[in-house]
Amino acid sequence: MTDTAEANRERIHQFWEALYTRDWDALATFFDEGSEYTDVCSPVDDVARGPTQVVARLRLGLENLAGYEHDLRLVVAEGDAVVTEHTETWHWRTGEQVTLPFVSVQELRGGTIARWWDYWDLQTLMNAAPVWWIEEISVGYR
Repeated sequence: MTDTAEANRERIHQFWEALYTRDWDALATFFDEGSEYTDVCSPVDDVARGPTQVVARLRLGLENLAGYEHDLRLVVAEGDAVVTEHTETWHWRTGEQVTLPFVSVQELRGGTIARWWDYWDLQTLMNAAPVWWIEEISVGYR
């Protein structure tokens, strides 16, 4: 795949589609062993590396949600970088829900997401999340 801003922008649109349909197998294809993903609000050493860890981390938080919606607001691509402003509305099976604003920064190399940093407010999530879900994710994905 050619590394142009427009190709990278399209690749990230494909990525969001796979993520919000929870197509875990398709998601793995966006990463390679050198890829890194983290939530900036988590500890600095809490970085998922490679497709297996990245998908496991995503599944940990998202798989047991009753539903969630994605609202893309702005996607900006320049060179290898794609920046997305978006919200996710999470619904838990026990009725709780929250809308989380995000800014995602992704750097691509040859169509692969090499680096993905998510910027969002952890307290917004923790104030809304049910205790059972917090206990589930506290076990971790490793």
